[in-house]
Amino acid sequence: MEFRPQPEITAQEAAERVERVLAENEVVLFMKGSEQVPECAYSREALQLLTRYRDDIVTVDVLAALEEYRAALAAESGWETIPQVYVDGEFIGGSERLATLEERGELEARLDG
Repeated sequence: MEFRPQPEITAQEAAERVERVLAENEVVLFMKGSEQVPECAYSREALQLLTRYRDDIVTVDVLAALEEYRAALAAESGWETIPQVYVDGEFIGGSERLATLEERGELEARLDG
């Protein structure tokens, strides 16, 4: 038997939060865990890449309602995996995309919007 905790928010609430946080913030990282305690290597890598150039990143921990946030983010970006980074409401990608932009020397400019 599998124990599945109830999410803290509904799918509709997750979608509304995604929409609101994207509208109100310039650089947003939807991640597993918090800025202080990233809960996966990809989230940690994305956070490290972003904080090289910006200190005003807004992070959203999706773990309390992972499937609800995953669905809301997939509807927004067409991308189901987490982490996800947005700049000025535009989906940029996950940690691999950020690493590619960094390798090309394009990440800093992309984060400037």
